[in-house]
Amino acid sequence: MTRHTLFALLFLIFCAPVNAAIDVYQFDSPAHEKQFQELSHMLRCPKCQNNSIADSNADLAKDLRHKVYQMTKEGKTKQEIIDYMVARYGEFITYKPPMTIGTMILWFGPLLVVLCGVLFLLVRSRRISKESHSELNNDDHQAYVETLIRNAENNKEQGK
Repeated sequence: MTRHTLFALLFLIFCAPVNAAIDVYQFDSPAHEKQFQELSHMLRCPKCQNNSIADSNADLAKDLRHKVYQMTKEGKTKQEIIDYMVARYGEFITYKPPMTIGTMILWFGPLLVVLCGVLFLLVRSRRISKESHSELNNDDHQAYVETLIRNAENNKEQGK
């Protein structure tokens, strides 16, 4: 009997950490709950690497969830809550930042650099190929032929 009691006690001790604290929020309407859930998944935790405030257990994410809950209870719209968060944490807090000059540079800048590099390489390779294939003028061509003939005659004399 003591073994069973000891086993049950150990089982309960080791299972206690499994009961993690989960924030439970009460809402006045399903629309408020839906808005809270959407915003929790739309807003990024500023402390965590690429986690939403719904997925993060950081203290800052908990505070942000609580603030979203409070503002939802106060009747604020989704856009008002997003504007509030952006005003305090910047565009980084949203997973879908608006298209601005800065975001366009971030998205299309690397592509533009690669295209400029490819264009530079094409222009340079064409210039080099034109220089290497340029025709010799008549004087240079004649001098080249005479040098080849002299070298051939010298090789014949040395070979005898």
